[in-house]
Amino acid sequence: MTHIPSPAEELRLLDAELRQLDARRSQLLARRGWLIATVEAARPRAQAQTAAAPSPGPEATPPRVQNVLLILGGTLLTIAALAFTLVGWGHLGIVGRSAVLGLITVAALAVPLVLTARGLRSTAEAVAGIGLALTVLDAYALHEVALSGVDGLGYSAVAAAVLAAVWTAYGPLPRTAELRLPLPSALAAAQLPLPLWALAADADAFGFAAALLATAGFNTAVALRVSGRPVRLTAVIGACGMGAGGVLTAGALSMAATGPSAAARAAALLVLAAAIALAAARRTPAVTVPVAGLLLVAALGGVPRVLLPTVWTVPVYLVCGLALLAVWRVPSVPEGVRRGFVMASGVVQAVAVVWAAQLLAVVLPGPLAWVASPWSGAPSDMRAAVTGELPWVTHMETAPLVLAAVAAVLAFAVHPWARPAALVLGWVAALMVPPVLELPYAVGLLTGLGVTVLAVLGALVVPGTAEESGTATPESRMAEEPGTAEEPSFLKGTVPPVPTPFVLAALAGLTSLHTAVLALATRTATLAVLTALTLLFAAAAVRAAHLAAPAALAYATALTCAIGAAADWEPQYTALLVLTVPVAAALLAARLPRAALPIEATGAAAALLAIGLTVLNPPMLALVLALCGVITAGTAIRPDRRAVGYASAVLFVLATWVRLAAWEVDMPEAYTLPVSIPALLVGALRRRRVPETSSWVAYGPGLAATLLPSLVAAWVDPHWTRPLLLGLAALSITLLGGGHQLQAPLLLGGAVLALDALHELAPYIVQVTDALPRWALPALAGLLLLALGATYEQRIRDVRRVRDALGRMS
Repeated sequence: MTHIPSPAEELRLLDAELRQLDARRSQLLARRGWLIATVEAARPRAQAQTAAAPSPGPEATPPRVQNVLLILGGTLLTIAALAFTLVGWGHLGIVGRSAVLGLITVAALAVPLVLTARGLRSTAEAVAGIGLALTVLDAYALHEVALSGVDGLGYSAVAAAVLAAVWTAYGPLPRTAELRLPLPSALAAAQLPLPLWALAADADAFGFAAALLATAGFNTAVALRVSGRPVRLTAVIGACGMGAGGVLTAGALSMAATGPSAAARAAALLVLAAAIALAAARRTPAVTVPVAGLLLVAALGGVPRVLLPTVWTVPVYLVCGLALLAVWRVPSVPEGVRRGFVMASGVVQAVAVVWAAQLLAVVLPGPLAWVASPWSGAPSDMRAAVTGELPWVTHMETAPLVLAAVAAVLAFAVHPWARPAALVLGWVAALMVPPVLELPYAVGLLTGLGVTVLAVLGALVVPGTAEESGTATPESRMAEEPGTAEEPSFLKGTVPPVPTPFVLAALAGLTSLHTAVLALATRTATLAVLTALTLLFAAAAVRAAHLAAPAALAYATALTCAIGAAADWEPQYTALLVLTVPVAAALLAARLPRAALPIEATGAAAALLAIGLTVLNPPMLALVLALCGVITAGTAIRPDRRAVGYASAVLFVLATWVRLAAWEVDMPEAYTLPVSIPALLVGALRRRRVPETSSWVAYGPGLAATLLPSLVAAWVDPHWTRPLLLGLAALSITLLGGGHQLQAPLLLGGAVLALDALHELAPYIVQVTDALPRWALPALAGLLLLALGATYEQRIRDVRRVRDALGRMS
């Protein structure tokens, strides 16, 4: 038979069919891989959503519920036992009452042994707490039944000691050693015996303080020897509480002591407290050692305090505080102890400086009272000179010694801030010495001048060292100062120090100002001191012009004013003498370009003072303004001060206007036009030669010289001719400025035109305003604001266009 199709054809068809199946299988496998990837990607999001919204769990964990129930149950049982002891006591006889309470106590103390053996530690803890509370009730019951005649405080002291011993013995038993409550409870009970015994024995405050400190020492020993956290925490709390009570009591006794015996007893208590604090330094030296140092200072200074006058109280304590610094030189002492003693000494010194600062609050601002009453007569002494309106602080005569001692200590320190601080404290001490010693007034002024001279010399001579700039290392400081111990690491600051010359310069300025104010008491002193200060700072300007030259010019200004007042000159004539200072400033600024700015600023201030002295005299004001214009014109010759020429032009114009006003000229144009026309021609020539010249430079001075005085005259002119001519001139200038795109003519002419028109329309505006009802103006203002608000963005764009247009003008 013939195969249909043939075998070859059938084989071809089978191969084609198999290829189609393979292709379909590849498609299905690719689809399967995509589905697996999609499912895997969606699984983390589902898990995240599940984690973000967890199912609500229990609000209280089983251990927490168990603890709450046990505590609540123990509390209720304790309350029931207390009620049974206090209220239901009469239903049983003495034997029955004692037997019942004793059996309950023994059972409560025995049950924890069984519970801990079964692993029920929390329940055993609660029952043990009930047993401990019942022992307290047993002690109370014993006193009420058998020992009612015994003193309550003494019995309480003995009972507390017995309970502490019983609980201490109960805690380490084989089965109760796992409990945390008995030993801390025993330690808490041990806080009471000594204080209660002291009260029962009618001990005085010294005995009570000793009992508190002894208890604190016992707690400290326990805290150092015991490793259990609950017991140690209880001991630390007890040591702090009892120690604080003992220290406060001993400190109060030391301050209230009036004789050596009481002071010595209080000092002994403070020494005991310091010994306890030092014993605790094994664990916490950063806290306890500084406290121990302060307690030693209080102890050592207490006895001399009662033997010396009140004025020596602070110096005595300061000496004791400075003695603590000797410990830093002893290498055998642990570093923590040395560091703590240094900190304690620093605290004592800081307190002493704050105490001495009370006197500074009188000495420093006190002389300002002479500003209100200068040359009213020399005071009797320096104390009277600084206490014109402030009361003197009593028992402060040793304040300079305190400050000097602290300054001496800081002078030998190697900290970058130590020497500037020492300089400041020494300066304050020097200011305090004359009023404290009640030196004569002249001696006090000489002292102030002497301190100023020393500060100036120091600022000129002392260089800025590496350690003051904060770049020195401890090794370099040790090399520079052999024989000095390295600075404690905790005192090494990161704030950059102030250089010593700068501190000295500041102190020189403050001292000179203080002395100058003190010198206002008499005419002779004022002139002498101001002359000396002027010469001193002028001489110092050779080395430090940027600081000394402005000070010299300032004191020269004050000296010229004082000379004018001493000569009984009127202020306008004194102003001419004051103008010598701006002249000197201009000359110095040209010779000292690096210090030109502060020198010129001081000269400008003196020029303003001269102008102020002549305000009430227009002719002299015009002269002073013209002289100031000459000075500024001379300054403008320098290439770096060309801009000062504008100020010179303004001053000359102002001088002209003031002169015209002083002459009561009613036609200023006759004087201003001859100046304005040449000025405008010069400006036009300059713009032809230098086209980029601003119109304000070329035409501003010439236009302002005539327009502004004419505007002032037009405002006071009752006729219409001048305002009309001024308005036409201003209109012409405005149109010319707009046509040629020049800012100065446009703005000056427009402003004068607007003000002139306002002056002419003012009477009619007043008439219209009187005719309108009172509500009309607020209504119009509201409508204007609404219109502006509605077109706010358009107005902003308009203003910007106007600004850009003006900016494009020359």
